[in-house]
Amino acid sequence: MEYVILLAVALAAGTLGGVVGTGSSMVLMPFLVILFGPKHAVPIMAIASIMGNLGRVIAWWRLVDWRAVAAYSATSIPGAALGVHSLLALPARAVDVALGLFFVSMIPARRWIARHELHVTRLHLALLGGPIGFLTGIVVSTGPLSVPIFLAYGLEKGAFLSTEAAASLVVYCAKVVTFRALGALPVEIVAKGLLCGSAVMAGAFVARHLVLRMSTDVFRRVLDGVMLVSGLSLLWAAAR
Repeated sequence: MEYVILLAVALAAGTLGGVVGTGSSMVLMPFLVILFGPKHAVPIMAIASIMGNLGRVIAWWRLVDWRAVAAYSATSIPGAALGVHSLLALPARAVDVALGLFFVSMIPARRWIARHELHVTRLHLALLGGPIGFLTGIVVSTGPLSVPIFLAYGLEKGAFLSTEAAASLVVYCAKVVTFRALGALPVEIVAKGLLCGSAVMAGAFVARHLVLRMSTDVFRRVLDGVMLVSGLSLLWAAAR
């Protein structure tokens, strides 16, 4: 029954991520932490994120801005590898607290970026890719940061969803490869990640039919709500 509930949540998370460009990890991560613990939840979510982002890329394949993806990936790949090394050195409770605080703090951070209407170039993507990749290696998802950055680059709807997903896909692949190289990705973890990822990937295709119906205001409210609930859930798990 736990796995049935997990798959249902993963499908809903994949649909949410496919609509607003982020949120899958924030919805799914608290369930993974409760079921498997934070140290196992992070690599499981990394595998699931690869499949979810791949689903978004396939759904909007013709709209991907590959130059933007290349610029972002050039620095985010080594950043993610360094972040994984840092994650594995942290105690489990510290990971819970870091995840919870990060998600909650991203609410004002996202609003600050949106309010200042920053314009991002490919050079900015390369400069920002490193620190965001590092954070992704530690805290599972930095969608609340990458989403406004790719929007500020000038992408909209399908082009934004596919390009941000392709860039995230590269980062998560680097993250999983690093987990594997450090011996932190046994077969059991891979199987659980593929199971969750299949549902997240299916959600990306469900979301494709909803994207054009969502207003910007609804998008922002949904994103803030997801970050708040997920952050508080992880802080509660750490305090138990």
